[in-house]
Amino acid sequence: MRKKPDAKALLSETIDGKLLCEAKKMKISEVRVKMVSNKDDRLKAFCSITMDNEFVVRDIKVIEGTNGYFVAMPSRKMSDHCEKCGGKNHLRARYCNNCGTALQENRARKDFKGRMKLHADIAHPINSNCRRRIQEKVISAFKEELEKSKQPDYKPVEMDEPDDDIPEIVS
Repeated sequence: MRKKPDAKALLSETIDGKLLCEAKKMKISEVRVKMVSNKDDRLKAFCSITMDNEFVVRDIKVIEGTNGYFVAMPSRKMSDHCEKCGGKNHLRARYCNNCGTALQENRARKDFKGRMKLHADIAHPINSNCRRRIQEKVISAFKEELEKSKQPDYKPVEMDEPDDDIPEIVS
């Protein structure tokens, strides 16, 4: 029978000279903010964050809510398939996009508050500490960009790298 590893021993192990418990915490190394020009809309900006200079999450939204700005993680519309033809349809569709058959109403699952779940996060933090760190960094970068955007010589941030700037992987 294998012996369970001791938690204290695991935490004292090192990766590149850092304690494992410290190495586990990802750092947000860059935030890019692209302001949205529609002044009447609650959506204020799209952002991307880079973690540990190695992993990028794009299409994070800064939204103005009733209690101030908040961050919405990238998501996709949920869909299902027509029982008759198998065609893909968004959950609010009343008729199949493919064959025109009437679809059942209320096909969407409900969340714990009883609301229809129409979108699913593509990427999201697992715990509240990570969510708080992302929210703080993104909102801070957004406010900085908002101030910069008021300057007459303001140039918007370029969000995507052109394909020719991405290094080729050599194996």
